[in-house]
Amino acid sequence: MKILITGGAGFIGTNIADYYLKQGIETDVYDNLSRPGVEKNLAWLKKTHPKVVFHKADIRDFETLKRKIEGTDLLFHMASQVAVTSSVADPRTDFEINALGTLNVLEAARAQKNPPIMVYASTNKVYGGMENAYIIKKKTRYDFADRRLRRGIKEDFQLDFHSPYGCSKGAGDQYVHDYARIYGLRTLVFRQSCIYGDFQFGNADQGWVAHFMRKLLRGKTITIYGDGKQVRDLLYVRDLVDCYVRAIAKISKTSGRVYNIGGGRRYSVSLIELLPLLERECKAVAKIRFSQWRPGDQRVYITDYSMAGQDFGWKPTTPIGRGLNNLHQWMTTSHAQSSMI
Repeated sequence: MKILITGGAGFIGTNIADYYLKQGIETDVYDNLSRPGVEKNLAWLKKTHPKVVFHKADIRDFETLKRKIEGTDLLFHMASQVAVTSSVADPRTDFEINALGTLNVLEAARAQKNPPIMVYASTNKVYGGMENAYIIKKKTRYDFADRRLRRGIKEDFQLDFHSPYGCSKGAGDQYVHDYARIYGLRTLVFRQSCIYGDFQFGNADQGWVAHFMRKLLRGKTITIYGDGKQVRDLLYVRDLVDCYVRAIAKISKTSGRVYNIGGGRRYSVSLIELLPLLERECKAVAKIRFSQWRPGDQRVYITDYSMAGQDFGWKPTTPIGRGLNNLHQWMTTSHAQSSMI
């Protein structure tokens, strides 16, 4: 068995690679190393798993991509431009990476004699700002007024591609889904909520849990955009990898499906609710400043992952406190320390 991971030196990609390399499975990492910090993840992978194969390449390079995918049985497409703010500043590059890059991956897979199973990391941003879901404001968080939505957002919720990022990721999402219908590729689309954990070099634009923790550990001011009552459901990255593994194991049932994946209501938290948890974990007091809302920022998003539970028996198992402790321990390792603290 051979695996290839685009964006394989990134946050989620490194965790996927680590999982399969521990199983002794041939694993190729395909990454252009454009995101700060990923070279440290790659160095860790090479040191920990000397058999890992690395290709420094870009998903916008179709010919290279097609060559490297040859002989692959399982393809994880994790490479993307990941920040809403960056997409607003430079929508063309965002489109070239997220939409055209994903089309390149699909076409490279389709060109193979035996096309691989393809896993695509989509996003909850395909549901846009969710203005049609009436929101109420509570003391420390926003919530859905409609009790039917309080369990979370299902896969049949109306798509609404807010922001260039939402548009480009949504295009990729729909292309991957349609390639299963039109060309018979075995694909899986995961619309992911807030993923956090080890190997995440978060910043103000993306990866806010790791970014907040890093700021707190450095004694720097944390900027909160909006009023801090916006809610996300948090999912620890190893639970996400477990989700992928379980879905792939049931590919005869899951192929061509789209799944909403996140921590669900049990592991939902607002920004200002998370701060005391971070302070307790890091034994530090947060310094905070508030700034204006950013475009496309959902007031509340909570995942209903029940379809994943029904189809392949998955649910999140890592409480937020334990996940934050794991992230804290990773941040203070020599691997992460020079960049994170």
